[in-house]
Amino acid sequence: MKINSIIRVAAVVAVTLGLGSCNIYKKYQTPESTALTKAYKEARQAPVDSAAFGNLLWEDVFTDPMLADLINRALVNNKDLRNAKLNVDIAHAQLKGARLSYLPSIALGPNGAGASYAGSKLSWTYQLPAQASWEIDIFGKILNSKRGAQAQLYQSEAYAQAVRSQIIAGVANTYYAIASVNSRLAISRSTAESWHESVEVMKNLKLSGRVTEAAVVQSTANYYSILASITDLETTLDQLNNTMSLLLNEMPQNWNITSDLSFKAPEIVRTGVPMAELAARPDVAAAEQSLAVAYYATNSARAAFYPGLTIMANGGFTNLLGSFIKNPGDWFYQLAGSLTMPLFARGQNIARLEATKAQQKQAMNNFEYALLNAAAEVSDALTVYENSARKEQLLVEQVANLEKSVEYTQDLLKYSTGTYLEVLTAQQSLLSAQMNYIASRLAQAQAFINLYQSLGGGR
Repeated sequence: MKINSIIRVAAVVAVTLGLGSCNIYKKYQTPESTALTKAYKEARQAPVDSAAFGNLLWEDVFTDPMLADLINRALVNNKDLRNAKLNVDIAHAQLKGARLSYLPSIALGPNGAGASYAGSKLSWTYQLPAQASWEIDIFGKILNSKRGAQAQLYQSEAYAQAVRSQIIAGVANTYYAIASVNSRLAISRSTAESWHESVEVMKNLKLSGRVTEAAVVQSTANYYSILASITDLETTLDQLNNTMSLLLNEMPQNWNITSDLSFKAPEIVRTGVPMAELAARPDVAAAEQSLAVAYYATNSARAAFYPGLTIMANGGFTNLLGSFIKNPGDWFYQLAGSLTMPLFARGQNIARLEATKAQQKQAMNNFEYALLNAAAEVSDALTVYENSARKEQLLVEQVANLEKSVEYTQDLLKYSTGTYLEVLTAQQSLLSAQMNYIASRLAQAQAFINLYQSLGGGR
């Protein structure tokens, strides 16, 4: 039977059996079943706003030279990012394998043998056969496998971008956290010196009868409390340095980050979260591609109900014809086709289809949750960023007034019109306000970083 004849027979079968299989060939489309996914699809089709905050290059966002150098080193050396890139390479290879499934497979099997009977002359037989097998993709088994591999590639690329964005944000957050702890340490150590002087002042005032032993003891306890807090800060600093080392894939070391937490932040004024910015997030893209993978897995499960057509060809050169040996040998060829129908695996195919449908629904739920979670993260980051900026200004005023309060109470104590409790209270309040101010600066910096990451930044 010629190849054209085999294909014509298969076409008739395909028309007969494939009337209800049209969905098998459909390409994945972003669902519009809910208002959320419909808005997402429209946002994906809209032109990209290159000026949007999340679309800015990270080099244009983080301009601190030391921070930029650390980010570059992390992007080169970080193991998680390397593994994410390797996952992309794996997906590329799998897609290549899926595309090659369309081509026939060819195998060569040369062989030879010698035989002698009752002392006769040794007779040699030989074969140089070649076998080709080609599966005709009538019902989309190979097609859906290839499309699923393509979706997995897109998913791995989105995941790699998400890891890249996470690393950039992680380095920036750790950088400013180290700077914050160093600032707190500087203030704590300066305050410790001041409080040690206060202890000496209290001792002198006790000798003159101005204060009691209780004042000396309480002032001393106050001094030791800040020394204890310094040890906690030093522990935190060591942990943050180790975190930075891990992000950069380097041995633990002291990074000597003494930034004043200053950064140039763009003016961000908005009343809501545009869907276009959510759609640009790599984790949202990865969630959608996971849905596409599940969609093609369902199509593959449907395709398993329909027959498969395979065309086989054998040919080569041999001197063995039946039971006779012919020298010299001659060429031979054989052509065949097989049509297989899954009659006794219907129950298994039904179970597989039900499972893939359920997995597709799960992927849809995860996709919608990814959109909602993205909106919540952006909203939270915006709120923290805006409130921390306002809080910073209030804390600046608080610190300035408490510095004056400490000076006033110390002067009053010297002239016998104040008490040591007023001095201690003013000192503790000033230290607390200074720490709150630094914490507010860090919160603002990290909210700025988290906002950039939540908008899909880090390209």
